[in-house]
Amino acid sequence: MGPHPAVAAIRLAVRRVLHDVLVAHSAASSSPTPSASSSPSSPFSPSSPSSPSSPSSPSELSGPSSPAASPPARSAGSASALRRSAPRADAPLVLAACSGGADSMALASALAFEAPRLGLRAGGVTVDHGLQQGSDARAAEVADRMRSLGLAPVEAVAVSVGRGGGPEAAARDARYAALDAAAERHGAAAVLLGHTRDDQAETVLLGLARGSGTRSLSGMAWVSGTGGRYRRPFLQLDRHTVREACLAQSLPVWEDPHNADPAYTRSRVRHEALPILEKALGKGVVEALARTAQLSRDDADALDAWAARAEAEVMTTAPAAAGGAQAVHLDTGGLRGLPAAVRRRVLRRAAIAAGAPAGSLFARHIEEVDRLITGWRGQRALNLPGRVEVRREGGRLVIRQG
Repeated sequence: MGPHPAVAAIRLAVRRVLHDVLVAHSAASSSPTPSASSSPSSPFSPSSPSSPSSPSSPSELSGPSSPAASPPARSAGSASALRRSAPRADAPLVLAACSGGADSMALASALAFEAPRLGLRAGGVTVDHGLQQGSDARAAEVADRMRSLGLAPVEAVAVSVGRGGGPEAAARDARYAALDAAAERHGAAAVLLGHTRDDQAETVLLGLARGSGTRSLSGMAWVSGTGGRYRRPFLQLDRHTVREACLAQSLPVWEDPHNADPAYTRSRVRHEALPILEKALGKGVVEALARTAQLSRDDADALDAWAARAEAEVMTTAPAAAGGAQAVHLDTGGLRGLPAAVRRRVLRRAAIAAGAPAGSLFARHIEEVDRLITGWRGQRALNLPGRVEVRREGGRLVIRQG
């Protein structure tokens, strides 16, 4: 008799991701190191988010980022590379990020079951945010639970959560930084995150409320982070399935009180907004929002690629003045001929290249810069976050950090 259907579902989802990790690792191991000139990129391209496209919310790591629409395709001829024996000491290591909640405990259990069957090592990391009394003891307990599943190495990492961007964003930033450091410390090939389809729907709804554009609506990525470090196997599984898998395996789980605290925006979306939408519109809202993420990501990727090509055609740099920063020059004639969605992407990339923090650069800022091209009437220079100034000089748009 096979495993419970929910258990089979989570194991299959993790197996697919581990297959991709193993294939990517094998390809990297057998490929010569590319030369610096083999992969050209614009010096003005914004750095990849943590994410998390972008990853965004305490549950957005549950966040950075670049949200993706569908699981990466697997090579049809790579099955022969998979090993079924116990992993060797030098086998690639995959870590599960585990809070002790149902989603991440289901993830840890599936990783512990599947990784050895593919010849991979499996470990775990839990992050103690220090935001609740007794959080250190709880983190130690979660670490012990992961060890009992057979994961090794396992680490509990304490972090200090700042205040920048609000409590949710600050907790997310601290968490991703800790996971990045743990992955580097252990030489992990990937870190698995337990976000479900429900988390994706919440992320899309939050992006819609912010009015942040197509990229924000594309939700969380299947693969994100430096070198594709973060993987999200459960984005096509609903929260009920992963919780049922925990029950079927008698896995102890911890319910974070912050997830039900209406002080947090995502909690209000989860417990108030989505149920109201489902009551008004019927079942299927979560699936529809997740599908919106997929379609939005495809569109955003295509527009970003177009913007990168257009950037190379309209952008130049000028030598820095004495004691000043390098200026970015954009040809206004070339920009004016671009569709608005592409032009504004080029403007955003240029502003970030000049020193504007990506997280502080909002749609209203880019709209004002865009008016210097489409509605030029001799306006004064604009000031953007990060002490970046944008001014029109004849047929050029000059962006410079002051």
